[in-house]
This record gives sequence, structure tokens and C-alpha cells, in this order.
Amino acid sequence: QVQLVESGGGLVQAGASLRLSCVASGRTDNTYHMGWFHQVPGKEREFVAGISRSGLIAYYADSVKGRFTISRDNAANTVYLEMNSLKPEDTADYYCAARTSANGSSRRTSDYDYWGQGTQVTVSS
Repeated sequence: QVQLVESGGGLVQAGASLRLSCVASGRTDNTYHMGWFHQVPGKEREFVAGISRSGLIAYYADSVKGRFTISRDNAANTVYLEMNSLKPEDTADYYCAARTSANGSSRRTSDYDYWGQGTQVTVSS
């Protein structure tokens, strides 16, 4: 089992920055790709960013490319999402996810095995 706990969400104005953190505990040796997803009430959860176990491979949704950066510190079992130039449309609950398969990257929620409880991000215009 892997437990994920997100933090760092909040209310900011458009153009501001936030840094989300996700701390993993438990069987973290089985976590390969990590991802961030977001979800607006009434809509499906969507991929935001993913990162390989080594941290060398990062991939993003087109909507956040160039504004968001995903990184990880394996020694601290922590994944980060640096969000810059935030827009009102970035408003959502943000979830950290862990994939225990070593079969490469994925943008699909169904390919991730563990999820955090989410942290809310609200961007005002």
C-alpha cells in the first residue's frame, strides 16, 4: 500500500504561483511514474503532469505546458507541482497519483493505482 498526502493549495489571483507537494509513504519502492491530475466538480478527472521514477522524463497536458513544472525528490518521497502564471481555468481540486507499473508513462487515470485526497486550488480573475 502507498499513502499519498497533498498540500499547498489555496486561493490566489490570476498570474500568481503555487507549489503543490505530495508526500508518499508506505511501499514507495513500488512507485514508478507519479502524476498530478485535476478535477472540477461535475467533470472527469484530467491529467495535468507526470514524471518518471528517475525524474528524467516529465510530460504535461497541453493546457499547462510552459507554465507548470513537475519534479520529484525520491529521497524525501515527495513530488512537486510548481504552477506559474495561474489562470482562472486552472481552478480545480488537484490530486497526486502513483503508478506501480514499470510500463512507462501514462495520462490515464485508470493506469494509476494510488491517489491522494486532493488539495483545492482557486484562481480568481
